[in-house]
Amino acid sequence: MNTEEVATKLVDLCRKGEWMKAVDDLYAKDIVSVEAREMENMPAEMHGIDQVRGKTEWWEKNMEVHNVKVGGPFVARDTFVVQFDIDVTEKASKKRMQMSEVGIYTVKDGKVAREEFLPLAQKKE
Repeated sequence: MNTEEVATKLVDLCRKGEWMKAVDDLYAKDIVSVEAREMENMPAEMHGIDQVRGKTEWWEKNMEVHNVKVGGPFVARDTFVVQFDIDVTEKASKKRMQMSEVGIYTVKDGKVAREEFLPLAQKKE
């Protein structure tokens, strides 16, 4: 698949909430995934398909997604960007949150080789 085909399929799967299928179908074995910051028991940067699967399993186990809006993809050369607006409740705390971020993806040999997530800057009061 070329970059646009990978991007279009990833957006389609994310809109359906099929996060693990996106990882299984589209990610390279040596994927690098970078979050904006480390989370409890999870580093900001992960290497390899098994770590990314673990992060995805954690998300599916710990978050109840009420709604997700997926914008894009915006594609150029080997890179694409997707905007995510997610209405989610953390299952343990019952805290409901609105999350907005973009994912920047790099494609190599028909697979996502790198993803990096950038959250929307918070307004200062």
